[in-house]
Amino acid sequence: MTEKNQGTHNSHLEAFWSKSAEELFQELNSQENGISESEANLRITKYGPNRLKGKNSSSAYLLFFNQFKNPITLILIAAAILSSLLQDRTDAIIILLIVVISSCLGFWQEYGASNAVARLLKMVQVTATVIRDDHEIAVSTESIVPGDVVVLSAGDIIPADCILLNSQELFVDEAAFTGESYPVEKQKGTLETNTPLSKRSNTLFMGSSVISGKATALVIATALNTEFGKISARLRNNAPETEFERGIKKFGFLLMQITSILILFIFALNVFLDKPVLDSFLFSLALAVGLTPQLLPVIITVNLSSGAKKMAAQKVIVKRLSAIENFGSMNILCSDKTGTITQGKVKLYKAFDINNTENELVNNYALFNAALQTGFKNPIDAAIIAGLKNEEQQLPAILDEIPYDFIRRRLSILVELQGFKMITKGAFQEILAICNQVQTSNDSMAPLTSELKQTLIQLYEQYSREGYLTLGICWKTTTTNSISKEEENNMIFLGFVTFFDPPKESAVAAINNLNSLGVKLKIITGDNALVAESLAKQVGIEGPVVVTGSSLRGTTSEALVRKVLQADIFAEVEPSQKEQIILALKKRDKSLVL
Repeated sequence: MTEKNQGTHNSHLEAFWSKSAEELFQELNSQENGISESEANLRITKYGPNRLKGKNSSSAYLLFFNQFKNPITLILIAAAILSSLLQDRTDAIIILLIVVISSCLGFWQEYGASNAVARLLKMVQVTATVIRDDHEIAVSTESIVPGDVVVLSAGDIIPADCILLNSQELFVDEAAFTGESYPVEKQKGTLETNTPLSKRSNTLFMGSSVISGKATALVIATALNTEFGKISARLRNNAPETEFERGIKKFGFLLMQITSILILFIFALNVFLDKPVLDSFLFSLALAVGLTPQLLPVIITVNLSSGAKKMAAQKVIVKRLSAIENFGSMNILCSDKTGTITQGKVKLYKAFDINNTENELVNNYALFNAALQTGFKNPIDAAIIAGLKNEEQQLPAILDEIPYDFIRRRLSILVELQGFKMITKGAFQEILAICNQVQTSNDSMAPLTSELKQTLIQLYEQYSREGYLTLGICWKTTTTNSISKEEENNMIFLGFVTFFDPPKESAVAAINNLNSLGVKLKIITGDNALVAESLAKQVGIEGPVVVTGSSLRGTTSEALVRKVLQADIFAEVEPSQKEQIILALKKRDKSLVL
């Protein structure tokens, strides 16, 4: 199948997240119990294998011959030919040897870097579970086709872009697309046509992974038609010419012009002075060889290779040697947030009561809920345990629990603690909705009036604006040793638990170093705008200007250039928008490095 056909095979399924499962089954000629093995084989022939096209077999040869397209290298080759014509074979051999050594050094460095990832991928063989002929079978991910129904569980890599058919407590890691360090909740349903990628809660993307839960999903797009495939396709485009390469090319052409003018001038002068024409011509050619900087390519390659080795010592693979020089000429550095500026790990900030005061009772109840629940040990609970648990502390016995689900968005446990106590933790709005009292101190309660409710909402909004993930916690006494969802009512609001993704200790120093070198940092992330702004302030960016992905949609190219130059942070952006931002910056400044 041609690449053109592969790129258009699912064009009729645009905005599939806004369609019902029945509509998608009809369009893909599939059903809830999947397709048959014979149909899958036909679709493999029609759509092609579910893989991102790798480099062709000639890529190594092309990479080698690309080392010779430098103008200076071409001048040296011409000089070697001239030396040979002038019967100076020793000079010709020396010049050609210098060219080959320089080109081989560059090829060895770039070929080794370009194949580092490929060697790692060869070590991994990924399979997925699909329903075919009414049976669950494990198949290679390359064999998956549109219309397949895949079965997913914790730890699975999502093999293609899918729409959810059923899910149970499903959390997915989509950091590669959105930059979010927290697992994303997924559930079936339909969404608006213009829903941004980061908000498509009914869609699973190729390359993301299942953190917890189970699901069945309908494959909508495979290979290069997936969101991950589109990113891969853009990365495979020919890399833009670097500032260093442009400079070398200009220098090479300048050298060619000067040499040509000198040769013509000296040849004409010799003829004018009645020198023999043949001797004048041979002298001009010899002069051309002498003017050629034979060792310049080797000097450049050795210096760039030295820089690549230093970067490798810092665990950075340099695929193009010419990119080394760009580090010195850049004046804008675009960086992701999660895992680059931040640690990429959820940490507990603090637990506090309705008076915005850290409270031991809030700490204890949050710890009991996180440590005693027997469901999925998610990063939120792990952060609570790491932040609040000490070795001497004794935990009460758990009697019963109600696991977290997407409808309630909370988790309850029942413990024996001076009677039977039900402790619930979850999304603030969901916790507030089941409370009718507030604990004002360790031994005092008050009715949850509209004024108190507004105070709690203001506290929640305050911490959310500052970039913290904020949950609520509540409790009540029960008379039985078992609980059910119906009993999650008439509870006592106890306090808040807040979390953050802390910046790396080295981030502030690195940003200060960039500022001192005249390099401006721009953060591009899929995270919430308030979270990104809060982080920017923590790492020393004063009064950061934040632009969201939604505000970039439909923007003209001229307006986009103005926006990207003014902004310090691009938040809630999709992968395709990141490319738009980079291209807009490059329009105004050629010295940009990512």
